[in-house]
Amino acid sequence: MSDQPSLQTVNPATGQPGKRYDGHSAEEAMAITRKARAAFEAWRRTSFAERGERMSAAAGVLRAKKNEFAQLMTDEMGKIRSEALAEIEKCAGNCDFFAGHAEEYLAREPVDIGGQKAFVTFNPIGVVLAVMPWNFPFWQVFRFAAPALMAGNGAVLKHASNVPGCALAIESVFREAGFPEDLFRTVLIPGAGVKALIEAPEVAAVTLTGSVAAGRSVAAIAGGALKKTVLELGGSDAYLVLDDADVQKAAEVATAARMVNGGQSCVAGKRFIVTAANRAAFEQAFVEKMQAITPGDPNDPATKQGPLVSVQARDDVHDQVQRSVAAGARLLTGGEIPDKPGAWYPATVLAGVAAAYTEEVFGPVASVIEAKDEADAIRIANSSEFGLGSGVLTTNIARGERIAAEELEAGMSFVNTPVRSDSRLPFGGVKDSGYGRECSGFGIREFVNIKTVLIG
Repeated sequence: MSDQPSLQTVNPATGQPGKRYDGHSAEEAMAITRKARAAFEAWRRTSFAERGERMSAAAGVLRAKKNEFAQLMTDEMGKIRSEALAEIEKCAGNCDFFAGHAEEYLAREPVDIGGQKAFVTFNPIGVVLAVMPWNFPFWQVFRFAAPALMAGNGAVLKHASNVPGCALAIESVFREAGFPEDLFRTVLIPGAGVKALIEAPEVAAVTLTGSVAAGRSVAAIAGGALKKTVLELGGSDAYLVLDDADVQKAAEVATAARMVNGGQSCVAGKRFIVTAANRAAFEQAFVEKMQAITPGDPNDPATKQGPLVSVQARDDVHDQVQRSVAAGARLLTGGEIPDKPGAWYPATVLAGVAAAYTEEVFGPVASVIEAKDEADAIRIANSSEFGLGSGVLTTNIARGERIAAEELEAGMSFVNTPVRSDSRLPFGGVKDSGYGRECSGFGIREFVNIKTVLIG
């Protein structure tokens, strides 16, 4: 009997089945990986100019097919039209960025050791296996792929099983852009098939974006095989709303931070820690702005909130809300499942949440936690096992900068603006949010051999 899986997509807005895809057997996935390794052997010797030409072409393909790719995201995981189009443009911009900056980031660095010639060079290491999530089905992939390929590596993508169309479309982008046919390949396999690929001699390293449990599993397997990993895991991003904050502006930032991608983002704001002086005023302003966002047809360009990725995911979020209320939280708005097909859930605000609450809620649910003062707010923020993003909302910029730079235990900290990823800035976390960095010069150097060369 063949072990070839079948992947059935489901439209989250309607609950109706979409396109079905034939997956790859374990043998096919391994053969694809071997082909990627073979393609890498020639690609590693190409110039940055040649790589950049191809990467710029990939940006062109993305822009030319932005409507087609945006529709794939909407159909497979429910992303609203405006955010889907913006995601494609962000991917194209990322391709352009690394096409233009890879050579600079990976240029040889001379080292003065007093006489002999010495330098550090940054060489590609091989095929990078990427295990990617559904919530930003194009961006998460291009975030690793553009720097990895520009560094001279090959890539194999194991995407989330609910976005197979997106996974195959991304493979087609690189092929259409003129990259070697097998340099970037997609394998449609179940999660259980990842272990064999990690251990395969053709794979040099692994990057994963996903849950803490998935990160622990992949790290353990890769560690056993002595292979480098970069892990971007969960987050329970804390935003400090200080006593000198402009409450209305703080509520605007909080709403934008919480509702990006329908709340399905690792760096979405989730815990809003408000000093006692303005807690009541912030709650009122926050609720008003959250109530103004109503779920609608994700294909409508005017829609600001679509469905969650699946009915199961929606039910899990609702269960978290109910457990929070049972534990003493106050439900200020939302929190009810609408009576219609699809994975719908309203913007929800919980207040009076216990300071110890650090569970990640992957949906449109915000938790407001009261702190006595600045020091208490920082303590509560840092009490989480997560450390991905964080924010400070204050009218005192110097104060916000100090707290962001020196006090918050997170890989990223933004003042008076939502946390986001940017090709120019390192992206990643600490603690249970993972390790390693993506984007910027730090990201492209994760999957290279940092080699010392000394001439006698």
